[in-house]
Amino acid sequence: MSAAAKPNCMPARIRPTEEDGKRSLVEHAADKAYEARQEHGINLLPGLPLEALDAIIEDRRFVRYPMQLIFNRDPLKEGEFAYLQAVNQGVPNEGFVLFVHPQFEGNDDILPMIVAYHLVCVNYGEIAGPEAAEAFGAALMGMEVEDYYQQLCQIADSLN
Repeated sequence: MSAAAKPNCMPARIRPTEEDGKRSLVEHAADKAYEARQEHGINLLPGLPLEALDAIIEDRRFVRYPMQLIFNRDPLKEGEFAYLQAVNQGVPNEGFVLFVHPQFEGNDDILPMIVAYHLVCVNYGEIAGPEAAEAFGAALMGMEVEDYYQQLCQIADSLN
């Protein structure tokens, strides 16, 4: 069946739009982050302790594929604080590597914010945009989205 011959299964008045799909993904991502906080006993704590982040990364209910952190600036572009790369392109179950600027190694307050932002791409791939990353990261950190976004901007601006 050609793309032009797709059946129309839903009346136009209830057919979800692309915007509906994006909004649904953002809401789903935030819900999963709230659930992760609750499941890992940090729902009442501010921020995200590094040990809780590690536990969440290992929990396949919340982070679908393995992810390893490497502190290395070489793969980063100018102004990037982190870069996510698939171990084997097109085979997500082999995992991902998150390259993080070495400036943030050992910074237990900032590192969870950086990692949280990238976890959405581990879970949803290229369909996840900045809105979903910010919603997931903010919820995982126990912050409002705008506050989380401003913190990320300050982190990016702090790069040496």
